[in-house]
Amino acid sequence: MSERTILVTGAAGVMGKRLVARLLADGYRVRSLVLPGDPERERLVALGSEVCEGDVRNPETLRGICTGIETVYHLAAIIISHDASVFARINRDGTANVVAEADAAGVRHFIYVSSASVTYPKRTPYAESKLAAEALVAARSGEYTIIRPTLVYDEHGGQEVRMFLDALRRFPIVPFIGPGDARKRPVLSDDIVDGLARLAGNPIAFGKLYNFSGAEAICIRDFAHLLLAHHAADRPFVHVPVALCRGVARVLARVMAKPPLTLSGIAGLVNDADLDPSDAMRDLGYRPIGVREGLVRCFGPVRAGARSSHSQRVQDVP
Repeated sequence: MSERTILVTGAAGVMGKRLVARLLADGYRVRSLVLPGDPERERLVALGSEVCEGDVRNPETLRGICTGIETVYHLAAIIISHDASVFARINRDGTANVVAEADAAGVRHFIYVSSASVTYPKRTPYAESKLAAEALVAARSGEYTIIRPTLVYDEHGGQEVRMFLDALRRFPIVPFIGPGDARKRPVLSDDIVDGLARLAGNPIAFGKLYNFSGAEAICIRDFAHLLLAHHAADRPFVHVPVALCRGVARVLARVMAKPPLTLSGIAGLVNDADLDPSDAMRDLGYRPIGVREGLVRCFGPVRAGARSSHSQRVQDVP
């Protein structure tokens, strides 16, 4: 193992804490970057990590964080915001600040966790910020690896999946956006952490872009039924035309600071995120599990009385 320390930004997040714990278990020393006053600081210290406070939006707070660092895992990002400018400030400009600090310190390998949303035909402000950050990472003076996860879930749901499930459970009859045919590859958080850990000190990954997706593809409608079935809450859907939903979202954006329906939220439901993980499987030994097995691991078996038809459109990795 490397004697030098690995830096993890966004270490206080769910994925960050798991990655820190895995790297420490693998024998690395880890420096964790958290926001000033973050309540998760002590939990990271208890794991055995060095903890530094800083804000990726403010380069002055990042001075020296990469001193003695061999590898940077850059996870710090914002996924949900009603203020589109926040995505650029944190995801794009924040990444530029961390890259600049890494280059100044001579960091050998910069690993950036991006998003499957950068592949959408019409990108959201979030996706634009992640794509711009990818370009900044690829242009750095040292080696890099870019990771594009798909729809992440864990025993707590995962931020986007938890919000999706909460919305589904809100109604006795679910007003579902569009036909629900968009193909997704939901991926278990533990599988992403395992894949990320395999990148440390691994020259085969230098200059590469990998999709960290699940082993099975499923349409978003069937994924919704599957989630509800695991929570004994399956219910009928009424499919609302996408154009109507977009029109409502535009009106709500004019009259509400935090509308319950947004164009970005709609994009997440109607665009495919069916990214092929074959390169990561070949190069890294990445071995994701399928969504049916993963949800059983997280939530237990499908509850009594749930629908059984939801699994029919799940497809294995070719």
